Amino acid sequence: MIEITNLLTKPQLPGNYFAYNAYVKGDLELGLLENRLGGRLLGLPSTLLQAIYAGLEQETGQASRLVLFNCGRWWGKNFYIRFCEEISEYYDKAVAQMEMIEFIQCLQQCWKTHGWGTFDFDAQYVNAGFLIIITKNSPFASVAPPWNRPVCFLEAGVFSSFFSRLTGRELHCVQTTCESMGADCNQFILGLSNRLQSVEALVDQGKDHETILKELCETA
Repeated sequence: MIEITNLLTKPQLPGNYFAYNAYVKGDLELGLLENRLGGRLLGLPSTLLQAIYAGLEQETGQASRLVLFNCGRWWGKNFYIRFCEEISEYYDKAVAQMEMIEFIQCLQQCWKTHGWGTFDFDAQYVNAGFLIIITKNSPFASVAPPWNRPVCFLEAGVFSSFFSRLTGRELHCVQTTCESMGADCNQFILGLSNRLQSVEALVDQGKDHETILKELCETA
């Protein structure tokens, strides 16, 4: 229930902080993009993303997977800090005091507003110790070269780092399906690092998402 005193003391109740029209500010003459706090936003053209993938593959070969994943982990660490600072200030309460559904909705809207597509969760394997993250319309999957395996290593690194800091546990993230391979979505398995050690090999072997989860649950 909304208290009358809140209506009298606050000019308006907090809305959707990451609503696109309110969050993204632009100046076409200066070529600037900023968020609602004045922080700079960077627009990455698809040709640049394609060049990054191609350059890494040419220079580092198989190691490009690890390079992208580690870049994602660094990005995820800073993204988590900035995300928590922004929503804590806007909603006037610490992240730890927020309802989980409220936190997740903010994260989903933030992801979409920044142009990274959409994502959701499949919690049916939580009791086994795994969380499935599902993304769609990933800009990274859309420009990646054909590697005959899922290619969103950057996003996997972001999820790994972000949720490690959120939970206080060292988590790992492995992608099992990818839009670049014709799948209708990208699926990632998030769990404790030591329990996901075998997943990369299973993905390289061409095992499908359901088979990988079955093997993980059997060894849990």
